Amino acid sequence: MKPSLQAFRKWAVQTARLCCGVPDYDVYVKHLREHHPDRQVPTYAEFFRERQVARYKGTGGRCC
Repeated sequence: MKPSLQAFRKWAVQTARLCCGVPDYDVYVKHLREHHPDRQVPTYAEFFRERQVARYKGTGGRCC
């Protein structure tokens, strides 16, 4: 892939994930390492699950 096409693809994937409420894992890991070096970096699966619980409050269902 050409560099500009790769950059566009990365941007499109990141935008789609943000629209669905899933923050970018790479950005999160970078932030965690820079600002919280004492914390363990979660796997992508752990990160995704934590974000889902935070978004939907872990109730497992809808309110109506």
